[in-house]
Amino acid sequence: MSEFLRERYEEVDLTPGQGKITATVSIGLGVLALMGSFCFLYPELFTTPEFRGFYNAQVLRIALFIGIGIGFTCGFFSVFRHQEKRYGIIGMVLACMAALIGSGRLDVPPVDGRSLYAGLDYFILTLLVLALVFIPLERAFPKDPAQKTLRGGWVTDMKYFLFSHVGLQLISFFTIIPIQVVLHDKVDIGFQQAIASQPLWLQFIEILIVIDLGSYWIHRAFHEVPWLWKFHAVHHSTTQMDWLASSRLHVVEIIANRFVGYLPIFILGFAPSAVYAYLVFVSFHAIFIHANVRFRFPGIRWLIATPEFHHWHHSSEDQAVDKNYAAFLPIYDKLFGTLIMPKELAAEYGTRASTPVPEGVVKQFLFPFRRG
Repeated sequence: MSEFLRERYEEVDLTPGQGKITATVSIGLGVLALMGSFCFLYPELFTTPEFRGFYNAQVLRIALFIGIGIGFTCGFFSVFRHQEKRYGIIGMVLACMAALIGSGRLDVPPVDGRSLYAGLDYFILTLLVLALVFIPLERAFPKDPAQKTLRGGWVTDMKYFLFSHVGLQLISFFTIIPIQVVLHDKVDIGFQQAIASQPLWLQFIEILIVIDLGSYWIHRAFHEVPWLWKFHAVHHSTTQMDWLASSRLHVVEIIANRFVGYLPIFILGFAPSAVYAYLVFVSFHAIFIHANVRFRFPGIRWLIATPEFHHWHHSSEDQAVDKNYAAFLPIYDKLFGTLIMPKELAAEYGTRASTPVPEGVVKQFLFPFRRG
């Protein structure tokens, strides 16, 4: 299946007027609508507990059927414009399936407890928002105008994006729970209350400073410790940068990064609202610095990590190897001698020939465990 998708849907030229754009929109919305229908049918299995209290069944029903309608309509038009009519037909079939499944149960009943779940709703909502923001942004201000929206490797990266969102509970099990178990009786409550009583804006800045320092060193370790580099090489294996490339992370690295991030938050006791603001901000920022955009941000680029700064970190050019480790604050790279910011933009990406990372999620998961 993966080979089929890569052959048919990667490096696709979405030239207007050929029916390819409407076919892509039809299939994309059809898949998401189908997933959304299963969220309606089995909310206890496919929705995130923290989100359920915010859902309005009527609004969600309208949104679902608008998506189904747009997907079916785009598929219909694609049948008449695309040379390969099957793509439009596939989109129409997916939309019909979503309508049939979703019409079975359109209320979101309350679900008690925290049973095992897959955050399919989180995946759908996040993907829609990010795609609507970053795809037009990258088309309007591309760093590499020749790079296609459906560029090589996007199928693999979409699978990583799916896992990192749907598998949120699994990731939390290996990060938050161990920290809480080990440190629950070792934290200073009075100290935590003093931290949490500070203004939220100050807590936000403190979280950035503290976590970015830890992230710098764990990131540097993943580059400079040979056996750790194999895990991180998966992230660097993409040869074309865009917003979706940020999702390509080995699960071992995801757990390590989340652990390093959650540890100071739990010890210091920042207020939940400050933590949520931080998580939303850095999640968006991490995607932005991978995006295929040409923004330079003179002046600001020395204070905050920008796409220019992070693209150099991903560059395979000699001068860029093992540079720009900071996730957000370049000052750490300046302090520890790993900063690079040439006048030109990075042009080549990927790992070197000495680290040949295979294509495909399964092969990349197994890659660090192979000998040699």
